[in-house]
Amino acid sequence: MLKYLLILPASVLLASAAIAVAGLDDRIAPADMIVVPGNTVAPDGTPSPRLQARLDAALTQFRNRQAPRIFVSGGTGKEGFDEAAAMAGYLKQQGVPAAAIIEDKQGWTTEATAKNAAAYLHTHGLSTAMVATQYFHVPRLRLALERAGVTVSAQVHAPYAELRDLYSTPREAVGYAVYYLKQ
Repeated sequence: MLKYLLILPASVLLASAAIAVAGLDDRIAPADMIVVPGNTVAPDGTPSPRLQARLDAALTQFRNRQAPRIFVSGGTGKEGFDEAAAMAGYLKQQGVPAAAIIEDKQGWTTEATAKNAAAYLHTHGLSTAMVATQYFHVPRLRLALERAGVTVSAQVHAPYAELRDLYSTPREAVGYAVYYLKQ
């Protein structure tokens, strides 16, 4: 019986390690746009450090001309701020032209972000995306985009770690499995 009780935690631990390895493996290549999913906005309306790290990872690739546009996606969080608007505002302050920023205010979930990004790409005759998010979120966002018909040509992780990653990584391992089995 003890053997069976150890299988689930061991499986989650192995899956978490796989998620981390896959998410930390940055792959730089040109893309039609960079997809940045939303996250917490600080009480003052600015991106949280975690969200800013995602945006900075995208900004680096934009400045290196790996993609001509950045797709920022999110909803209105419990803090009462529109994540996409806060993200776009930050990017504009960093010198990104407004015409290069696509705001998706309906990105309530990773799946919604992927579907909305796919719709934008397809409507504009584009097909490739780069993912810019926390390392543990990279695999699930890639999967969601690919399932929505987007070719994910590149990925970068936000260089930001915090104690809550110890919870977030196993949660993403379970989330990835749910997404994978969903279709």
